[in-house]
Amino acid sequence: MKAYVVGGAVRDALLGRPNADQDWVVVGASPEEMVQAGFTAVGRDFPVFLHPTSKQEYALARTERKTAPGYRGFTFHADPAVTLEQDLARRDLTVNAMAFDEDGTLIDPHGGRHDLDARLLRHVSPAFAEDPVRILRLARFAARLHDFSVAPQTMVLARRMVDAGEADALVPERVWQEVARGLMEARPSRMLQVLRDTGALARLMPEVDCLWGAAPTQHEPPAQRLLRVLDISAGLGCTLPQRFACLGHAIEAGRASTVVDSSAPAGSGTDLPKLEALCRRLRVPAPCHELARLVAHEFPAVERCESMAATDLLHLLERCDALRRPERFDAMLLACECIALGAHAMPQPAPAQRARLQLGLRHALQVDTRRIAAHAVAQGLTGPAIGQAIHDARLEAISAGLGWGQDGVT
Repeated sequence: MKAYVVGGAVRDALLGRPNADQDWVVVGASPEEMVQAGFTAVGRDFPVFLHPTSKQEYALARTERKTAPGYRGFTFHADPAVTLEQDLARRDLTVNAMAFDEDGTLIDPHGGRHDLDARLLRHVSPAFAEDPVRILRLARFAARLHDFSVAPQTMVLARRMVDAGEADALVPERVWQEVARGLMEARPSRMLQVLRDTGALARLMPEVDCLWGAAPTQHEPPAQRLLRVLDISAGLGCTLPQRFACLGHAIEAGRASTVVDSSAPAGSGTDLPKLEALCRRLRVPAPCHELARLVAHEFPAVERCESMAATDLLHLLERCDALRRPERFDAMLLACECIALGAHAMPQPAPAQRARLQLGLRHALQVDTRRIAAHAVAQGLTGPAIGQAIHDARLEAISAGLGWGQDGVT
């Protein structure tokens, strides 16, 4: 029995990048021998075990055979006779198909080290075409290793996969998993560009793909602006919901209108059909879906906040539920700032809207609502009248704190 470090840990070590996770492949052992050695079996589809002390994953060397369309259509074969070279041959990209021996010797049967030096993402073998998830992984690694190019023959293979309908067999949960990871990479724009170049974007996210054919705004294609906004969001360390909100705004830009009724929470309507369709299809988690709706609705209001009356500013805070959820409001503002910065091809100073609205919220939150409510009750007020008294106190606090009139800027 012999164990090897494989995959991403090897790749990142050769690139000088940190990688806390280590995946191991074991050659020459059976599942029974692994259990007898103290390992815990955890694999559902193929033999994977947890080390008794380090708890790192150790998988038995295996081969795979395509049996049906889609990424689940495989049978796996693992026994002590499977070699390390056979295991590495089933992997997606050459830069992920290397291993370290126990003494640190590099095992590289597919030229992964050469492709690292050449900054090239290249498939290991024609078997790449058997698993459509590999298209998504290719795009994700392009976003992570953003100075790498995709080998022309790999791009041709990926396009053939899409034309053959392989991408259509992907389940929503797996698509979202890879898209979410790609959005969190250093250059998320490259993920979308590679998916677009393979044709997979039109199959998986047609609402995004259509931006490439949309009419230019301010002499620039909407797709180009989205790519810039996403990279700005990565540079500012945005969370996944914020980055997805930037994408959601792009596919609904120019369509969403700001809600003006403070009793109607922003994003509660059905006037964002493209965003809603995308979220349904990919089964986007609620925090991402919710923030994307909020940003799509309220970006126009955030943009014009400096010319807003204090009354309208308070309505904005109420629509966004900012008084109860200030953290989400701040997350929305940073996403809006990324969108505003991305409207310019050249770097710009950070706009003032975010700081202005944060200040307005702080003044509103400083109102002692319990004291106001107690005073209102003492005056014989009840129900909505108490709420109105609190609203009026917050409006006064915002007006005084920002130097604004209630009906216009002073």
